[in-house]
Amino acid sequence: MNFTVDGRQAFAYTAAHEIDPAKPTVVFLHGAGLDHSWFGLQSRYFGYHGRNVLALDFPGHGRSAGPALGTIEAMADWLVRLLDAAGLDQAAVVGHSMGALAALECAARHAPRIQRIALLGFAYPMKVSEAFLNAAKENRQDAYDMDTIWAHAPRVPLGGNPNPGMWMYGDTLARLGRLAPGVLYAGLKACHDYAGGEAAAAKLQCPVLLILGQRDQMTAPKSGLAFMQRIPGAQVVQLAPSGHSLMAESPDDVLDALKGFLA
Repeated sequence: MNFTVDGRQAFAYTAAHEIDPAKPTVVFLHGAGLDHSWFGLQSRYFGYHGRNVLALDFPGHGRSAGPALGTIEAMADWLVRLLDAAGLDQAAVVGHSMGALAALECAARHAPRIQRIALLGFAYPMKVSEAFLNAAKENRQDAYDMDTIWAHAPRVPLGGNPNPGMWMYGDTLARLGRLAPGVLYAGLKACHDYAGGEAAAAKLQCPVLLILGQRDQMTAPKSGLAFMQRIPGAQVVQLAPSGHSLMAESPDDVLDALKGFLA
């Protein structure tokens, strides 16, 4: 479904259902350089089990018009304007990586609009290596390679995929290959520069769930766990075999955790 935000097209996967303001809503926010399809299983499930689903493409990603947003704060405010465009007052938000930072910031800045947040592949601060940033800034192929390899647990290339017929590396590279120049860099730089985590945590008024992959090579689990100490009552789920791409590497476990949290 297409919406108009700031005069530009913004796309959201809705599980082939019309938006019903009387239903509870779940918003899914992807990570840097990715798109709404990253939450394929999870978004489809909730869309067919009584909820509005908005699996969003951030500006410049997927089917949403650019340019890409350059800060986490801008992404948080953009999300609220999209809810306005969809005619929705409130939503639960599930964010992955960059999307997790945006979910955190949005819940702090716009507390009445956000009912609860689930943070997947989360760390704070979310620093990005100079080599990775430079490669992305120059739109080099090795930036996509680094993103793909580091975003999966070491076991992934050896097989045993829980989704038969899915090639995780190829799937990620295909998404990244569709990006306009500068989009991946904008997302990575936004994550690297974001410094509002502590202030956001202090303002939270909603329940929080953290889902971590214990084999995550991009956002160290210990960083996410340490940050959760700032949030009283935060729930934590750790998935032993998973890396950063939890939704693809452990799709059923992620869905089960979200079902329990959103129930």
